[in-house]
Amino acid sequence: MLKNFRKIFIFSLPVLFFILMFRDLIKNRSIKIINEIYFQLPLLLNSKKICNNYQDLLKKSLNYTYSATIINDKGIIIGSYNDNKPRIPASNLKLLSTAYTLNKYKVTDKLNTSIYKDKLNNYYLIGSGDPDLSLYEIKKLINKINYDKLSQFNIVEIGSDTKWPVGWTEFDKLYMYGSPITSLAINSNQSRSIDIFYIKRIIENHIKNNYPLNNIEVSILEYNNNIKKNLKLIYEIPSNPILSLITLANSESHNFTAEVLFKNASKSWNYEKYEDIKLWLRRIGLPVNDISIKDASGLSRNNRLTTNLIALFLHKMRFSKNFEFYNSSLSIISKRGTLSNKMKNSSVSGRFFGKTGTLSNVFALSGYLYKDNEVLSISIIQNSENVDINIFFKLLDDIYKLKKC
Repeated sequence: MLKNFRKIFIFSLPVLFFILMFRDLIKNRSIKIINEIYFQLPLLLNSKKICNNYQDLLKKSLNYTYSATIINDKGIIIGSYNDNKPRIPASNLKLLSTAYTLNKYKVTDKLNTSIYKDKLNNYYLIGSGDPDLSLYEIKKLINKINYDKLSQFNIVEIGSDTKWPVGWTEFDKLYMYGSPITSLAINSNQSRSIDIFYIKRIIENHIKNNYPLNNIEVSILEYNNNIKKNLKLIYEIPSNPILSLITLANSESHNFTAEVLFKNASKSWNYEKYEDIKLWLRRIGLPVNDISIKDASGLSRNNRLTTNLIALFLHKMRFSKNFEFYNSSLSIISKRGTLSNKMKNSSVSGRFFGKTGTLSNVFALSGYLYKDNEVLSISIIQNSENVDINIFFKLLDDIYKLKKC
């Protein structure tokens, strides 16, 4: 018995040593491959050790309509306030959906708008939701077709029942920020008159004017994930790189771009699959109980996140091989994006990289505060009929000036 115990003890020593060494390497973030392994594991090396300085500040500054979480450089929660209460996050949800996309793509990848052909000389125009697609590019694509051998021209588009995620209000749908999410969208569907039927008329007129003797039918087909099977690519026009699109979604809070990035990353153009974001978060060890994700942009009023989840995610994202790209896509306070006009002459200027979130009765602010020699991961959300944005930025300034424990 004693001999067996001794064997177990001797065997467990190197295992324990390896675990401790692995933990220290992770905390130091010194070896990239170790960081990435940790990021992908269902594991969180964090703890909660409230710092009275930060905690007192949160209690003094906030009321019951707020939630807030502050995590220090070592992954320790040093301040929290209602941090496990699910709240509407508005565009702070993009922090999660764009990271999901970044985990699926290379930053140099692009979304293509393409012309395909089948064996019967039927042609297919298929898009990927390029937010900058223009009519000029559509015309450039259809000029690549051999119309003498053309039988039928098909425009492929998603069904009308998936153009808007659940929870987007009829009021939102009237404005550019709530434009329909389609795979063929001229300038992100900013003009409702330039829709799929307008594109169809453009193509019909082009064929009629240039090939009057050809009796070619132009049809609209509903998108499905297998539609490209057995088709031959004829020509394609690429979008800007994925990193540029993620920057547009995060820095400028562009809803359409956030949605099409997720649609492509999850291969879910013809149905809703937002649960994949939640499943991915669970796979990398984050607490997703009681949250609800109903779109990729944060415009849905049915979304619910906690500041605890957002702050923990932001901290763990720092271990990802894509962190530098991710961080570069965020708004910078007083410098770029939706935060460019905030706190111009403050000590925080240029030191907060993050994301705002704005809906009626909702404001959210989450990101990275570069303070002294450390990076704080911060998330603050208010759901109230009396949203006070000024409190958020005053609190951010106070956190920056506050002495460490």
